[in-house]
Amino acid sequence: MSNFLSKCAGRSACLVALGCLSSVAAQAAVDAGPVRALVDATIRPLMERYDIPGMAVAVTIAGHAQVFDYGVASKESGTPVGDTTLFEIGSVSKTLTATLATYAQATGRLSLDDNPGRYVPQLRGRAIDRATLVNLGTYTAGGLPLQFPDTVDEGDDAAIAYLAAWKPDAAPGTEREYSNPSLGMLGYATGIAMKDGFVASMERQLLPRLGMRQTHIRMPADAMAGYAMGYREGKPVHASPGPFDVETYGIKTTAADMIRFVQANIDPGSLEPALQRAVEATHVGYFQAGTLVQGLGWEQYPWPVSREALLGGNSDEMILDPTPVVRLAPHAPTSPRLYDKTGSTGGFGAYVVFVPSRRVGLVMLANRNYPIPARVEAAYAILDKLASPSDIDPTTARP
Repeated sequence: MSNFLSKCAGRSACLVALGCLSSVAAQAAVDAGPVRALVDATIRPLMERYDIPGMAVAVTIAGHAQVFDYGVASKESGTPVGDTTLFEIGSVSKTLTATLATYAQATGRLSLDDNPGRYVPQLRGRAIDRATLVNLGTYTAGGLPLQFPDTVDEGDDAAIAYLAAWKPDAAPGTEREYSNPSLGMLGYATGIAMKDGFVASMERQLLPRLGMRQTHIRMPADAMAGYAMGYREGKPVHASPGPFDVETYGIKTTAADMIRFVQANIDPGSLEPALQRAVEATHVGYFQAGTLVQGLGWEQYPWPVSREALLGGNSDEMILDPTPVVRLAPHAPTSPRLYDKTGSTGGFGAYVVFVPSRRVGLVMLANRNYPIPARVEAAYAILDKLASPSDIDPTTARP
């Protein structure tokens, strides 16, 4: 694990910040300065080390959110990152896709125990139809690949044809293999169950109910000015279309909207009943895989969690290789948990993490795809201190 820790950006600055924060912790309940100091001391060296043009970082403590903006949304125009800057969040989109699926279940439109062929007739009787929607949502269908092969053209028909012909490597529920086609199929089936299709169901039903009014799949004309440029090898880029792209990496959002979603996950009791049940259902763990427990969209760990365990759960091996799983009896969490999800596109990198029992959460959005271990290490340095009862007390802290 030391090779992961060696990749931390500005680790010494992080540690200095933690010490500074402890010395002023008593002021945290009435002053946001210590939070800003911690975030600044962690994020600025991270950006410098990985040549990140711009970032938006949001923190929530006891229901109070703060957003900190850094750098530029576009190097060409020099536009600074601001309140309306939209970032691609890559696979963090999967957490919203999963929430749409559990919302469809909460409103009686599908069951996660169903097989995909119930909603997609082309898959009935095929190998993939031995998996359930839960298997698809937890990457345990039997070895679906990380990405569709390059031979699969953009468009749903090509994706469905590939899945109809797919042959599994393992029985459903025995291995976790992280996969866009897997979660994408869950989203596609959910769109059919919702009657309006995935995009319309997300944009017209789920996002408004969550209060995420600056979050989009299809970019409206009046939001384009806020759409940050991503950067890959120094060149400006946006995500390219692909099979099941909208279901797996299609969300563009602001840090303020994402922290609002985190707050809904921390305190779902404030939501309408069906949406509350939907959010809570994404917190159920189905399979133990290495150091993580895989739920629908979110990955989770017992809290407190070590850096090594969190880095291990977000390692290349967990993304690229099949991992044997232990099936869990699905139930609502009964002990403190940390939930997280990373996401990347060609020009963007995101990380979202929260601890409901401590009522704290963190969103990190960047317009460069920088290494995942560096994201996790930086987030851990911030969140561990925010969630520490000996420092910032999340029952009293205010922005």
